[in-house]
Amino acid sequence: MTTVLKLGGSVITDKEREGTLDGAGLAAAADAVAAASDGLVLVHGGGSFAHPRAEAHGVTDTDGTREAAAVTDIHDAMTDLSDAVVGALQERGVPALPVDTLAVASRDAAGTLSLPAGAVERMLGEGFLPVVHADPVVQEGAGATILSGDEIVTSLARSLDADRVGLCSEVPGVLDADGAVIDRIDSWDDAAGALGGSAGADVTGGMAGKVRTLLDLSTPAHVFGPDGLEPFLAGGAPGTAIGGG
Repeated sequence: MTTVLKLGGSVITDKEREGTLDGAGLAAAADAVAAASDGLVLVHGGGSFAHPRAEAHGVTDTDGTREAAAVTDIHDAMTDLSDAVVGALQERGVPALPVDTLAVASRDAAGTLSLPAGAVERMLGEGFLPVVHADPVVQEGAGATILSGDEIVTSLARSLDADRVGLCSEVPGVLDADGAVIDRIDSWDDAAGALGGSAGADVTGGMAGKVRTLLDLSTPAHVFGPDGLEPFLAGGAPGTAIGGG
């Protein structure tokens, strides 16, 4: 069984302090992964490491830069965070290995992602746990743009024919207008009232974007908070279930 899990940047970094880990959050996540790491691909976001630098350079998922120093600055921040995640896992005996997103991913002029999964698949086959992260990627005609962890998750889920997908964020699931967790979302109409009423309203990777992309997958997906990470990895269904039949 193959599971693709994303740890949101808000779960493992201190959002209020640039370039600062949330030590307790990372430790708890690493403990949970260490208890259930077989067949797992881990993806993580940028949190306070990459987002401030990307903002400073004016780089988004659609607005690119041709300044090599800017790309390197953002990439270095992500590499530092990836090193911390991989290190925390290896300290717990998990055979984690980093995947350099900038080196393997790219976009064409229309923004279509190319993310070959061969290396990730071979890592899994040899018993390693691949750790992939959000990063700048070269885009034809735009220099380099930001590739989000959410987009990586959906791409790898398709390429690897994953059995399950999990997104661990700072909230306990997709929330309705009253702040309660929505148990299940099978269509955009199920969540439109809480997420703004239009699938095209959020283009920056917020919760609406997550729901929209996960609904496009045939793989069962779950969105949950840190308290749901251990239950999810144990085969449970915490938070909000999205799509997957």
